Amino acid sequence: MIVAGIGSRSGVGMAEVIAAVEAAVDTHGLAMTELSALATTAFKRNEEAIFAAGRELNLLVVAVEDEALLAVSSRILTHSELSLSLAGTQSVSESAALAAAGEDARLLGPRIVVGPVTCAIAISGGRP
Repeated sequence: MIVAGIGSRSGVGMAEVIAAVEAAVDTHGLAMTELSALATTAFKRNEEAIFAAGRELNLLVVAVEDEALLAVSSRILTHSELSLSLAGTQSVSESAALAAAGEDARLLGPRIVVGPVTCAIAISGGRP
């Protein structure tokens, strides 16, 4: 399973979300078709652009609850004080990707920042 975790400022557009996903996928040498899902925090349930991007990319969007984000907090790679104060995790995109990808998931690298959107890729299932 390969999950793209999404973090964003409020009011972003679908094109901005997709641009961040594409940048992260390209950075890690993946194809968009390899993605299994998008993930974000439950805090972002009302951020329509993330869900519109999921529909456009034909991917399920998983809204990860706070407890699951906290459970993976020791495995994230970047630390944002702003994210911590607003969402309770030091990286929404990294935490959401890890939590949605499952217990054995790992990040392919730190989050990618494209304007007001961050995207991190997590992979599970033993793939190198």
